[in-house]
Amino acid sequence: MIMNLGKRAFAIVVSASFLGLAACSSAPEQEDIERVPNKSAQALYDDAKQTLDSGLYARAIELLSAINSRYPFGPYSRQVQMDLVFAHYQTGNTEQALATIDRFIRLNPNHKNLDYMYYMRGLVNIKADKNAFQEYFGVDRADRDASRTRVAFQDLSTLVKSYPSSPYIPEAKKRLGWLLNRMARYEIKVAEYYFEREAFLAAANRGKYVVEHYSQSSYLNEALMIMEKSYDKLGLRDLSEHAKQTRALNKR
Repeated sequence: MIMNLGKRAFAIVVSASFLGLAACSSAPEQEDIERVPNKSAQALYDDAKQTLDSGLYARAIELLSAINSRYPFGPYSRQVQMDLVFAHYQTGNTEQALATIDRFIRLNPNHKNLDYMYYMRGLVNIKADKNAFQEYFGVDRADRDASRTRVAFQDLSTLVKSYPSSPYIPEAKKRLGWLLNRMARYEIKVAEYYFEREAFLAAANRGKYVVEHYSQSSYLNEALMIMEKSYDKLGLRDLSEHAKQTRALNKR
């Protein structure tokens, strides 16, 4: 069953930004769950799986929630939790997805599919941080707070470090590169804000932070440039020259 989940997770890479525009993010009401036919756990799960695979995520959540409520300790309980994470992610209900993931990790610290949960946690935090409409139409929002980005980076870093054989590693590494640039770009935007307001020491420190923590990003040159200009404004010629020389070496 988890193989199907893997295919679904990889499909997210292509479809997530478009699904986020139209999906409903509300959780099912208790009365909706109670209206689910009274069937065995297996019969309900078969219905839920078919519904989930058909992309009817809101209805799948109702069915899965019914199984979760009626058979909390049944043989499908953990699979239901993983499917709920996927369905909540697809409907854009990131808070519910995160709550389900955190509960699963807390109650199943040695589960064989924890790599999937950390992978999904990273994707959910990325979605929570990202406005699909603005990204799709090219609106630069690098000035937004990057706290969710940092959490997503930690989630995917945990996956890479703790589960090196996971099938989700290649995609996680691609996401990590994007997240690293996102965090570095945020720091650059803040540094530019300080520089424009003549808070040159604060600007230099932000540039230095990028050099020290995000040197593998594509914003290293911009960080060194800000440091060079800021130190020059502060009359710190040696530091300004050092930043300039480092920037020249970095271009080689």
